[in-house]
Amino acid sequence: MSHTARFWTVFVREVRAALRTRAYLGLLAVLAATVFGVARAGGGPTGGYVPTVIDLLVAVEVLVPTVAFAVGYRAIADPAARGELDVLETYPLPSWAYVGGVYAGRSAVLLALVGLPLATLGVHVATTAGPETTVFASHRGVDSPLLYVRFLALTLWYALVSLSLAFVLSALAGSRGRALVLALAGLLVVTVGGDVAVFAGLDGGLVTSETLGGALAMTPAGAYRGLVFDQVLYVAVPGRSAFVSGAVAVGSLLFWWVGSLVATELVTDAR
Repeated sequence: MSHTARFWTVFVREVRAALRTRAYLGLLAVLAATVFGVARAGGGPTGGYVPTVIDLLVAVEVLVPTVAFAVGYRAIADPAARGELDVLETYPLPSWAYVGGVYAGRSAVLLALVGLPLATLGVHVATTAGPETTVFASHRGVDSPLLYVRFLALTLWYALVSLSLAFVLSALAGSRGRALVLALAGLLVVTVGGDVAVFAGLDGGLVTSETLGGALAMTPAGAYRGLVFDQVLYVAVPGRSAFVSGAVAVGSLLFWWVGSLVATELVTDAR
């Protein structure tokens, strides 16, 4: 059996385990209710795609990492606690194939949990927003379903990055108790800690007004937020320039995504 086949075996196992986990259905229902509730409370669906994104952005910044950590915080810690990783050392299964298979399986679950409610909301906007909302006067911009698709794609990428961060913390934990503690700490850092650190640096003089955008782009949440503004909101409003460099934001998300997965593989291999 090739390494690719072993990777696929681990992936299928993770997906089958997820299909038997009813908690994911509850998580999907809660996420869908929250997304629709926030959007309808702000009136976004009747205003169009861009107003809906504006209503959702802050909530999604918090919800997506929360769901990602819920899906991934025990992904490596549980097998380590059960001794499964020790048993796997007797099989011709490289750590990268194991970590990659588990990550791919959990990613499929996460993409479904995050993507289905947001995609359904997009369909809801398409069927409820009036034709006059193609141009929304309050923002002097042009609305488009393509902008919502961009928002959805960036959000799914943000979810995958958050999941990779949950994985490396799970690998470092090695037990269920420590995994929960590290997950809560990591979630706090991802959602608010990065911004707090940047603004603390601004107050202390380490970050200036000229470097503020770049500093914010170095955090996962800041990079995601900057890309949404750059590729979705400011595209719809002519004459506005992004406060975060798109290239820096993309590089930052790639760094956290790939770096976390490599770190997870190294930690798992060292166990």
